[in-house]
Amino acid sequence: MRNLRAAVGFLTRVPLPLPAGDPPALRSTVPWFPVVGALIGAAVGGVTVGLGHLVPTFVAAAAAVMFGVTMTGAFHEDGLADVSDAFAGGWNRDERLRILDDPLHGSYGVAAMCGSIIIRVACVASLGWTPAAAFASIVAAHVLGRSAAVAVMAVVPNASAEGLGAEATRSLDPRRAWIGATGGVAIAAIAAGWWIGPFVAAAVVGAAAVVWLAKRKIGGINGDVLGTIEQVVECLVLVTASGLATHTSLWW
Repeated sequence: MRNLRAAVGFLTRVPLPLPAGDPPALRSTVPWFPVVGALIGAAVGGVTVGLGHLVPTFVAAAAAVMFGVTMTGAFHEDGLADVSDAFAGGWNRDERLRILDDPLHGSYGVAAMCGSIIIRVACVASLGWTPAAAFASIVAAHVLGRSAAVAVMAVVPNASAEGLGAEATRSLDPRRAWIGATGGVAIAAIAAGWWIGPFVAAAVVGAAAVVWLAKRKIGGINGDVLGTIEQVVECLVLVTASGLATHTSLWW
């Protein structure tokens, strides 16, 4: 439970104090990231469904997505913005790594963040007329976004030796990482039923595309790339869900 609480504290702005003593190492908290994703997804899904009974679906979707952004402190959105600025604006590897370290965001980064939010709001709004599908899809999207990032950490090398992403990847036990990622897929499957097949396919495509681009641009991954993987996978899963919901029903 200490590792889970530490993972919640790392990925969110929820004030959850740890027990006395040294905080758990990052390598111990990373496998719990998909579970934290499930908790975040359940909170966002709950806001979506709850507000959907009071206001129009688009308004509920916008409020719910922004609630999730606030809950995480735009943690993953910041990574997406940094990667967009670096990969689109950097002329060589050193320049891209310098831009990744810059806390300021440029036009590419702002556009990427806005695009991510717009896609998620539109998808959640399209699911608003079926509360069960909306809740399950949001949970699955958040879980698979974190699961994909954890799985990538187990198999892809770091672009540099510095940063939280490098620290976590160096010390992470690949077996524990795969257990965490597999557990995340199981949670998503419980929520979404057979929709998990298309969801996982979308997650694999999204994560693979980001990894391929990161290897070309900077030679590996870092914390910002992992945040980008989460964002891309979350968006693709929700896009897939919006398509499935128009033709089929959720299992429960």
